[in-house]
Amino acid sequence: MKTRIHVNQHNIRANAKNGNTDLPVLTVKDYRQNRKCNEVVFTNGRVVYSPDKPLSCGAKVWIETDDPVEVIR
Repeated sequence: MKTRIHVNQHNIRANAKNGNTDLPVLTVKDYRQNRKCNEVVFTNGRVVYSPDKPLSCGAKVWIETDDPVEVIR
């Protein structure tokens, strides 16, 4: 099962602007669910930059792996 990990730049900016906000900045997506967190552990994967063919959500950079992913909330 392919899993994609997105970095939410809007939450990074909001956290920096508000100082005390701890919005999750990572979204772990697979065919079943979207999980939001600040830390992810996996063994093998790759970082993809595809400005000419972004994902349907608009992401141009993401991490993808076929290995199991541990989401740390």
